Amino acid sequence: MSFNELRSINTFVRTVELGSLSKAAQAQQISPQAASKALGQLEKYLCVRLFHRTTRSMSLTEEGQRFFESVQPSLSSLQQSLQSARQAKEGLAGPVRIVGPRSVFQTVIGSVLDEYCRLYPEVQPDVQLDDRIGSWVEDRVDVGFRLGHAPEEGLIARPLFPMQLIICAAPSYLKKHGVPQSLYELDRHRCSAFRRPSDGRIVPWRVQVGDGIQDHHVRPAFCTNDEALELHSVLAGEVIAQVAAPTAASLIRSGRIVPLLLDHMSEYYSLFIYYGSRVAQPARVRRFIDLVVERLSNNHDFVLTHEELRSANMNGITALVP
Repeated sequence: MSFNELRSINTFVRTVELGSLSKAAQAQQISPQAASKALGQLEKYLCVRLFHRTTRSMSLTEEGQRFFESVQPSLSSLQQSLQSARQAKEGLAGPVRIVGPRSVFQTVIGSVLDEYCRLYPEVQPDVQLDDRIGSWVEDRVDVGFRLGHAPEEGLIARPLFPMQLIICAAPSYLKKHGVPQSLYELDRHRCSAFRRPSDGRIVPWRVQVGDGIQDHHVRPAFCTNDEALELHSVLAGEVIAQVAAPTAASLIRSGRIVPLLLDHMSEYYSLFIYYGSRVAQPARVRRFIDLVVERLSNNHDFVLTHEELRSANMNGITALVP
């Protein structure tokens, strides 16, 4: 059934219920001519006459009466379903399915999600963390987060902030092993590497070299698939690691770790929030997106300025001198 057929049936039912074609037209906010045309189209489609018409009155034919008794309950049920769907779209209760990478979700998005839950306690977040890139349709995603480049076509993607990848070490490590002056000197240092959970491969460091980004393969003295464990080893002075700014920023600012080889810091990737068309989104999804964008876009907590990095590097290295 097309939407035009549904409109014609609704015009027919309202005419019977209100006893007047003009009243039915007024109730639907259409002209009497449009209402009359809709009834004519319905009768032509059904190949029956639904009303006896005179210039002063109209009454149901026998076929019209049977059709009204058959269609009126179904139309009422359909209208209730449409109304329920519209109310659900505007409502702030219900599930919101969120997906994102395990590596940064808690650090970056956890506090925003906590705030959202406090603001809208009737919403039920369904959060799935996975570093793989899944299928938007198959995973039934409302809102997603992704590290890298813009996601697949057909989705709206907004960059939140650049993902700085910073080579770092604790002062205790640098006192014991010295400060590397180039990427090549890293071969003589104890480097940490991340092993990708999906396939077990060691992920190379992504470094800036001139105007481009290159993979730099380190010889790992320590290897893990857990960023919290890797960070623990860095803070313990055991290894040098390439750490993402959302994790490293507060530690660099407090002097607990020192940024190194700043010319090779990578800003190749960004953190994106992505979603489908805003037109058909439930209010609870729109509110979450708006809150994320407001709280995280170019958030100072997760991005270090070049001045901050240079200052932290200089202060950290100067402090090593007896």
